[in-house]
Amino acid sequence: MFPREYRAVAFVVGLFVIVQVGALALVPEFTESGYQAVENPENPANSVVYVLAILAMTGLMLAAFRYDLDGAIRLLIVGVSAYLSWYVFSALVSPLAAAVPALAVAVGLLVRPEWYVIDTAGVLMGAGAAGLFGISFGLLPALILLAVLAVYDAISVYGTEHMLSLAEGIMDLNIPVVLVIPTSLSYSLLDGDAASEEAAGVGDGPESDGDPEPASDDGDAVSDPVDGDAGEPVDVGSEPAAGDRDAFFIGLGDAVIPTVLIASAATFSPAANLSVPFLGVNLPALLAMVGTLAGLLVLMRWVIQGRPHAGLPLLNGGAIGGYLIGSVVAGVPLIEALGLAAFV
Repeated sequence: MFPREYRAVAFVVGLFVIVQVGALALVPEFTESGYQAVENPENPANSVVYVLAILAMTGLMLAAFRYDLDGAIRLLIVGVSAYLSWYVFSALVSPLAAAVPALAVAVGLLVRPEWYVIDTAGVLMGAGAAGLFGISFGLLPALILLAVLAVYDAISVYGTEHMLSLAEGIMDLNIPVVLVIPTSLSYSLLDGDAASEEAAGVGDGPESDGDPEPASDDGDAVSDPVDGDAGEPVDVGSEPAAGDRDAFFIGLGDAVIPTVLIASAATFSPAANLSVPFLGVNLPALLAMVGTLAGLLVLMRWVIQGRPHAGLPLLNGGAIGGYLIGSVVAGVPLIEALGLAAFV
């Protein structure tokens, strides 16, 4: 691994941690404000409904790209960004005052969608979405959600490969469904001339040997923004040599989906809270964070080496494993940790 790649790994780990800590910080405020999206968060059917919504949205986006409706998708995602950002800011200021920075996020994405604007919007969206879903999915629904999406990610990458088509469609839109991980200080998502011509390119960005190649962590280099699948390098053109890429691209869902379990554990696990300032976090949630980051490090190593891989199996697997270990260590019976106590 080259020094630039080490910096990129540190950067993406930092973004994941911000999303995780942000979601945990938002959980108490969201709960108090009554933002829970379902009446019964312990109902496993909630996971089924969400997965079906993901499949429907994926199909709609693929159809939109096929019929040249890219602009509509971009406006939709920008609108969702502003909406979720409003939830985040409303935890800090009044709902009316929160509308100002939320609109600023939307304007920034429309006017100057540079990588740092996209990452800022992505972190706000990720923390807000994970917090909202975390308080809306009990332990069993959250575990089901992560398990099903990990399998779906693997199938959509290694089997049907439709995730790759979706990833290729969104890379030109410069929207916060991916986190942009620059490896060079000169990198610009908007100005290809500012970045190394040897880097992996996205849209009009830098190119490698004349052929653009997005690299991500979602099963094939570009992660799925809608369902949160992890990505990996997609072979759209010739592959840049290690150390030549100026940026990697990781699906926002890769950060959001495992964080749903972290927020759910912090909300619904009977484990005692730890003494962490400003955060209501317990051992199951903390080790779920550690497990997610461990999976991320393995994933990034493979991505940097140019090995295609679906990300959610690693990320969700790490989150679930860490959560279960944390539950056992905290003295929570396994049947309670799995959310099955109410059904037996």
